[in-house]
Amino acid sequence: MQLVAQFRQQHAGDPALARAVAEVKRFQARRFQATYSDLLHNPRYARAARFFLQELYSDSDYASRDHQFARIASTIARLFPQPVVATAAALAEVHALTETLDDQMAHAWRADSLVTPQDSQPARYVRCWRQSGDRAARQHQLDVVLQLGRELDRLTRTRGLRTLLRMMRRPAAAAGLDALQQFLETGFDAFAQMDGAEEFLAQVQQRESEWIRALFDDGDVACATKLSHLLAADGAH
Repeated sequence: MQLVAQFRQQHAGDPALARAVAEVKRFQARRFQATYSDLLHNPRYARAARFFLQELYSDSDYASRDHQFARIASTIARLFPQPVVATAAALAEVHALTETLDDQMAHAWRADSLVTPQDSQPARYVRCWRQSGDRAARQHQLDVVLQLGRELDRLTRTRGLRTLLRMMRRPAAAAGLDALQQFLETGFDAFAQMDGAEEFLAQVQQRESEWIRALFDDGDVACATKLSHLLAADGAH
């Protein structure tokens, strides 16, 4: 997580880059919300979809959680129950990958010279994605997100773990790991409600894989139009 801390220092010293990062994250959160609008309104999947949106694809400030993740090796493995350590490590990897890719996108976003008042955000996003494009990294990001989902699903099948997590609140707070504790409890409850995450994760894999393909392979105009229609349809709901 040292790399994430370096990104935050760079952004703090460069307001224009910080704004670009925020705009990229905000657009990606809108895209995710629109892509999974049906799941966000599905009684079985809504809680898990909202959890992914808020914890992985949001434009929220995760500075506190980042700081806690930096201590995974020395503290989390010793303090938290063994079944949740792999989940915490998967989350740390997801977040580091996401911040790295968002930083690359933000540099392209700030430098994009084609944007005009009439230009659409989807068109700008497609250009910047392709300028900073790393297909293998994008696929790896999705793979790790899915792994995190599988780890959370596995936790829900561990007898007595929910009670153990609840008992960890005070020690976690004393160790300064309350943000991680909240993530684990929220994720556990969201995935437990589904009573099996296979179908949900299959939808995430199929839809995100299709967006990765489109953003790399479709024509610029076609891809930007597809994004525009998606966001417009979601806004009409």
